[in-house]
Amino acid sequence: MQNSWDELEHYRGPWIAGEWPTISEQLHLSAHKYPDAACFTAFSPSEITMTYTEVVGHVERTADYLITSGVNPGDRIALTGKNSPYWGIAYFAIIEAGAVVVPIDYQLDNASIERLISASEASVLFVDREKFDDLAVSESSPISTRISLAPGLPQFILDLAAPSCTKPVRTEHDLAAILFTSGTTGNEKGVMLTHRNLMSDVYQACHKMFLDASQKDIWYALLPLHHSYCMTAVFLEGIQFGSQIIFATRLAVPQIMKDLRKGEITILMGIPLLYNKILQGMMKQVRAKGLIVHLYVGLMMRISGLIKQTTGRNPGKKIFASLLKKANLENLRILICGGGPLAPETFKRYNQLGLDFVQGYGLTETSPILTLNPSARFKIDSVGKVFPLVDMKIIDTDENSYGEIVVKGPNITSGYYRNEAATAELFTADGYLRTGDVGYLDDENYLYLTGRIKSLIVTEGGKNVFPEEIEDHFQLDPQIEQILIRGYISNRETQAEGIEAVIFPNGEYFGSEGVYNSQKVVEELKGVVAGHNRELLPYKRIHRMRVIEQAMEMTTTQKIKRLQVESVIKATDPGIIEKV
Repeated sequence: MQNSWDELEHYRGPWIAGEWPTISEQLHLSAHKYPDAACFTAFSPSEITMTYTEVVGHVERTADYLITSGVNPGDRIALTGKNSPYWGIAYFAIIEAGAVVVPIDYQLDNASIERLISASEASVLFVDREKFDDLAVSESSPISTRISLAPGLPQFILDLAAPSCTKPVRTEHDLAAILFTSGTTGNEKGVMLTHRNLMSDVYQACHKMFLDASQKDIWYALLPLHHSYCMTAVFLEGIQFGSQIIFATRLAVPQIMKDLRKGEITILMGIPLLYNKILQGMMKQVRAKGLIVHLYVGLMMRISGLIKQTTGRNPGKKIFASLLKKANLENLRILICGGGPLAPETFKRYNQLGLDFVQGYGLTETSPILTLNPSARFKIDSVGKVFPLVDMKIIDTDENSYGEIVVKGPNITSGYYRNEAATAELFTADGYLRTGDVGYLDDENYLYLTGRIKSLIVTEGGKNVFPEEIEDHFQLDPQIEQILIRGYISNRETQAEGIEAVIFPNGEYFGSEGVYNSQKVVEELKGVVAGHNRELLPYKRIHRMRVIEQAMEMTTTQKIKRLQVESVIKATDPGIIEKV
């Protein structure tokens, strides 16, 4: 099978100088190939669409302004705001000016944003409407220039004017972006990614084996673009194909459904929580039609999935056309899951419905994608096949051949910005990046995850249990809004750990029953946990559950902040503890 990057040979010289294109070279190449094609679209607060030619024009004018304002190659420029065409223009303009883009989570509090601006030594800030006044230029701020991402405010990005400038020449080996890992206590680390890191990852992900997309596809930028997965797997990949990117304004399911239909979106990248909710909604509609219909649909889904996996044909799209249309999914071809592990059962059901589900694995430090499950040769329990140019191995294995996943490749960071100690800890003696994740590879180089090293639970029998393995079993239970599996000291003499499930119930499911202090709710949750315990190996079974009244804090990609759960429970919500 031809590699997606083989086509680059046709454009070397006039369009691409190195082995991999820089981000600017890729934008200009796509605009050359598809000048009049729609590039950026948003439906609110006002509807707007820009062609590739128009986007490049805005990018160049903004870059001219930055250069005229004194921005030099390698300077850091911060970017924080909601997903929008203006965010995208700012991103490319920073790169076009030869600077380094520092995307910052817009949902962070102002003090955290200011701390990251200072840590990156950024001198210019692109900021959206809600925080424009709060993040002002002052004597104590390192920011000398502030540019708005919202129409109607001073220094709006499309209103900037400057004489045309010669743009600096940057190579694939130059730093393109600094992405800060999540954290709220000042311990964030700035991951340094070059043009080569990001674009080699884009081209590997766009290999036909993994992602059978084309210029005609319409991509949906739903997750926050400061997050590495959406930045690479939607924003940069969409540009690489010369496709249209539609920007979501908020993570609300009703709005998402409207956008999917109006935009005729064909490629959606979401998080497990979203896909689980959509699936639960569809199955609820099926159950409402009665037992016979429910059983018939279940049988046809199994038959459809079997045909797809064994022959490569995809009958599900036709069989379930009416069901998909009611869920506003009829135009979708490919679903991409990022931001956390997806339950194998969810993966299986979407494939049975006729939708190609692309699940992968990676981390910010790897640009971020390392593996993807090939749509035609997927393995349900795997997080995918290792990318062609990634050298992955498993070290320090246990009796099950599980061990830490370590990697080398063109998409791997060189380290953390201004943090030599953390960078040294990131790599093995022979130069492999330590992922901190545990798993194993099969004989076809498919990766299977078993957990995170830092969240490891050691039971009284000396068995290692990874919470993520257990949490995956609960993703489709409508009674549970959030679940976190963790260890607790069950034997103080041996320091052995038992396994506890911290559960925040689903208020919508329980309705008037309440979600916390009702014994009926607690008993139903005990039944759910007991049911999954029967599926688990004895040493992985949950010993007790804790039902809490307040939701656990989550990242912008809807992953629970594990390290903060213990302090929150102690301070505000000890919960109802029940043995299972």
